[in-house]
Amino acid sequence: METSLLRCSVSFSGQILRRKLHPHHKVEAVIARSESNSGGCEGESCARVLSRRLAMASGLSLVLSTVLGYPGEGFAVVKQGLLAGRIPGLSEPDEEGWRTYRRPDEKSGGHGVGWSPIIPYAFSVPQDWEEVPVSIADLGGTEIDLRFASPKEGRLFVIVAPVLRFADNLGDDATIEKIGPPEKVISAFGPEVIGENVEGKVLSSSVAEHSGRTYYQFELEPPHVLITATAAGNRLYLFSVTGSGLQWKRHYKDLKKIADSFRVV
Repeated sequence: METSLLRCSVSFSGQILRRKLHPHHKVEAVIARSESNSGGCEGESCARVLSRRLAMASGLSLVLSTVLGYPGEGFAVVKQGLLAGRIPGLSEPDEEGWRTYRRPDEKSGGHGVGWSPIIPYAFSVPQDWEEVPVSIADLGGTEIDLRFASPKEGRLFVIVAPVLRFADNLGDDATIEKIGPPEKVISAFGPEVIGENVEGKVLSSSVAEHSGRTYYQFELEPPHVLITATAAGNRLYLFSVTGSGLQWKRHYKDLKKIADSFRVV
């Protein structure tokens, strides 16, 4: 049986017009409020219909936000909700306004057929930091597992890379110590973060231990960047926090706190 999708649009008079689209047509939905047509397709019901039809047609489940429509403007905004690979993992703000992100167990992404699930990691960010989409065209390509950013303070990303890229004798229980000392790790993997050789750019390095796992921490300049590196399972984790010159000057304390908070859990 042929399935038709419902297309809703708004005429200049504010009334809602409806027509059927065949499945092979590209679906473009504009949802608006009707001021007076109580028997027509109102914004909220249109959103429900559209969500069900799109789920049937494409196999994706979309979460539609509250419809924003205003008389005379003739447009509305529909926000895309949960998608594979982008499951929210942020906690509620604590008393200082910081939130903790923990990589959800259900999040997609394994970085290669045959690899075990990624061991979750966690970090803390101020309240205005939000997850942003990851593009395979980014520096680091498909090995960038997550990006966050704040327009005011800076940005961060997490690279999760198979250790077999760097050594073939680490097995499935790699540690950062087995990969090498801090100097070797930052020389080998710093370019994964900044896209160039790190020689002469390392301002400081330190070693920390949390719950039996070792973390190497580095500060590079220029560019301004804080890197935390560790290993778990059969993967290397590189956590990078950076900002512009002005962001670095104004928010260094917060950026350092974010970098220090990274843990593989």
